[in-house]
Amino acid sequence: MTTETKKIAITPCLWFDKNAEEAAKFYARTFPDSRVTAVHKSPSDYHNGKAGDVLTVEFTVLGQPFVGLNGGPGVPFTDAVSFQVFTDTQEETDRYWNAIVKDGGKEIACSWCKDKFGLSWQIVPRVLMEAITDPDTASAKRAIWISDLHLGTRNSKAEFLLDFLRQTESDKLYLVGDIIDGWAMKRSWYWPQSHNDMIQKILRKARKGTHVVLISGNHDEFLRKFGKQEFGRITLTPQAIHQTADGRRFLVLHGDQFDNVMKYARWLALLGDQAYEFALTVNRWFNHYRLKMGYPYWSLSQYLKHKVKNAVNFISSFEEAVALESRRYKVDGVVCGHIHKAEMRRIHEILYCNSGDWVESCTALVEHQDGRLEILHWTDPAPRHIPEPVMDLAGVAG
Repeated sequence: MTTETKKIAITPCLWFDKNAEEAAKFYARTFPDSRVTAVHKSPSDYHNGKAGDVLTVEFTVLGQPFVGLNGGPGVPFTDAVSFQVFTDTQEETDRYWNAIVKDGGKEIACSWCKDKFGLSWQIVPRVLMEAITDPDTASAKRAIWISDLHLGTRNSKAEFLLDFLRQTESDKLYLVGDIIDGWAMKRSWYWPQSHNDMIQKILRKARKGTHVVLISGNHDEFLRKFGKQEFGRITLTPQAIHQTADGRRFLVLHGDQFDNVMKYARWLALLGDQAYEFALTVNRWFNHYRLKMGYPYWSLSQYLKHKVKNAVNFISSFEEAVALESRRYKVDGVVCGHIHKAEMRRIHEILYCNSGDWVESCTALVEHQDGRLEILHWTDPAPRHIPEPVMDLAGVAG
């Protein structure tokens, strides 16, 4: 026992099968403030080995002392015991995670992984624990719905959404259609690093335990030919049913099937899409100069959309059609996207929710831990949000 070990009140002893020294060196390479402090060898032959074999190894991991014991076979590690490592950056999280699962390790859900020696670890972003333990649960959600990101276009606010997802955690993340804009990418290729980062962020969330549900829309309709598929913690499906913490059931779908232009005049939808992109381009330059003058982001295209009578009538008809159709599923509400207008209102007995978009309004629908639903606005790539007033949905649901 070293002098350093004597000062510690408790030291975990880990049982290995003849590879305690190898494990100790591996942990010392992987984590900072880690080292092998002593290797104790047998002075003579014994029933499980011979003189010179390593008996115990003293080492520290992140400043915590351990003893590795070469106790022999038959006593494997159990999943009931694991070590938590808190990280401050995504790079740090990935570095530890990749080192542990490499060369025989194993990925497990919800931040758990297992190294090649069979020892379980939890690599936990500190921001996640802060979100979970925050008394107002502002950033810890049961579910988040986002739609109409339109990756592959210059008007996608991928950097805004990336900032939002970095500062929120959820059990489920619903991507409610038009996440990738296949229509635009057929016309011309545009894929900056921020769009790549967005895809990587979603994959990391799935790897760390979030259940990602990808619902196809009309702009990413190429996904529909695959039907329903499971890829680990990522589910690809045309639609889904979500149950809130207070027991209500919601139909989740993109909503383009209720758009009469999409159903009966697809060529007109494609033409309208190009006109809409032009309006968004004007909006992008308009806000470029607003920000230079010190004004916050403001959606000119959203303003015009809400002022044009035909657009208002279309939105109203769409919302009515979606709510009417959802009654067939015997649900309490519906969540959709498609029309780029965040909304939460009761239509007859159905609670209609639209998660909005990330090309104009930058909105998301979230479910809090108690089942409350709320629309969040994220119109600046900064660590803040502007929520709409919370609706007392429990009373409405009756």
